[in-house]
Amino acid sequence: MNPSEINIRNKRASFDYELMDQFVAGIVLTGTEIKSIRLGKASLTDSYCFLNKGELWVKNMNISEYFYGNLNNHEARRERKLLLTKKELRKLERLTKETGFTIIPTRLFINEKGLAKLVIHTAKGKKEYDKRQSIKEREDNREMDRMFKK
Repeated sequence: MNPSEINIRNKRASFDYELMDQFVAGIVLTGTEIKSIRLGKASLTDSYCFLNKGELWVKNMNISEYFYGNLNNHEARRERKLLLTKKELRKLERLTKETGFTIIPTRLFINEKGLAKLVIHTAKGKKEYDKRQSIKEREDNREMDRMFKK
């Protein structure tokens, strides 16, 4: 696969959360992890980010074990450190101290230099009626598209 084709998304995030600010962070990976990502063997479902001692970490991000790996293969769901500037980390820390805000990874990709990057958003959880509203809007948009295409 071409590195530019790697585009792993967390589709559930936009449904469960109202996405706010966006940041692009680098990830600290081991050798077999980047090989698995290049094969497209990663998942962002149920993953989230947290701040610990001024550093940002991602938890529950699944990168499957590399098929050709040996004893040095990585653990699939380990915590991975994210790389951001100090200014961005301070902003995230300030935003997450507000009640109801969290940090959610939404997209994993490989840039033109071959480095794995993670797009993260600050997000606020949606209530049940907000989710119903977004479903209704999506269905209305589909219905309008069908009417105009005829």
